[in-house]
Amino acid sequence: MNVCGIDVSKDTLEIVLRKNNQSQKSKTFDNSPEGHLKLIKFLISRKIDFICLEATGIYHLDIAIMIAKTDQLKIMVLNPTAANNFAKAMMQRTKTDAIDAEILAQYADRMDFIEWQAPDTEVISLRVLGRWLEASNKELTRLKNQLHAFEMTQTTPDSVLNSIKNRIATLEQEISDLEKEALDLIKENSAIKEKYELLISVKGIADRTAIKILGELLVLPSDMSAKQWVAHAGLFPQIIQSGSSINKKTRIGKAGNRYIRGALYMSALVAAYREPHVSGFYQHLVNDNGLKKIQAVCAVMRKLLLSIHAMFRTNKPFDGACFYTLKEA
Repeated sequence: MNVCGIDVSKDTLEIVLRKNNQSQKSKTFDNSPEGHLKLIKFLISRKIDFICLEATGIYHLDIAIMIAKTDQLKIMVLNPTAANNFAKAMMQRTKTDAIDAEILAQYADRMDFIEWQAPDTEVISLRVLGRWLEASNKELTRLKNQLHAFEMTQTTPDSVLNSIKNRIATLEQEISDLEKEALDLIKENSAIKEKYELLISVKGIADRTAIKILGELLVLPSDMSAKQWVAHAGLFPQIIQSGSSINKKTRIGKAGNRYIRGALYMSALVAAYREPHVSGFYQHLVNDNGLKKIQAVCAVMRKLLLSIHAMFRTNKPFDGACFYTLKEA
């Protein structure tokens, strides 16, 4: 049996081929569309039976989808906990990209193979639409700020003002069209529509935010736990301590899916204002626990994500009483 382990990082794909219980020297490919095509061509030429890679944030998804779409290759996307436990069982103490790829190749060679199914085309399209909507809205904000700055001085030619206004109008129409396309896509797919209706039951999550969140969450493996969602989004506290000289303040790490964090940030702000139970939780963190406002918002974001996981699992709309029990007056 011919198998391959792929260790995925932000910029590279480290692979190890394993044939007849013997591992070969590792090879490196770029984690880019061009690198993905070269890797797939290479794997097909080597007649690889099974491929194993670990779910690492967002960096593994594109190559996993491309491999799953080929007729010649089969891929397994391994839960990080399973990969870590297997490495411990193999008494592996050293950690490099090549060694991680070797461990994944051995996993594919020794363990039961569970083929990964790529998300539906509609889900992938929704993710692309959500990300492009975010980029377009950032550009719209930049243009409006420019217009405000230029309008503050009488020396700005009318041609410049008109040019910016025309760009704003065009971009606003494009954003409106993109949102309509995304909502039409959601409504045409019953499974996605079901999740969408659960999301908008949260006061603070409207159409635009629901599009972003759905696109990012529905591409994740269905067996991911709530804690794994939190880790994927990067909404876990980062503790940096070493000896007696290094003891930095606990903060949210920058790793993880920034698109989920961005969508949840605005949702948390609105929900903390409009939803009584979310507001109660926020006030409890600030007034009783002494958290700074931004820390309390991050805590609300994390708890909202946990709530969404529970809503999707139970197929029940948002219940504020389950989010936080309000104190009696």
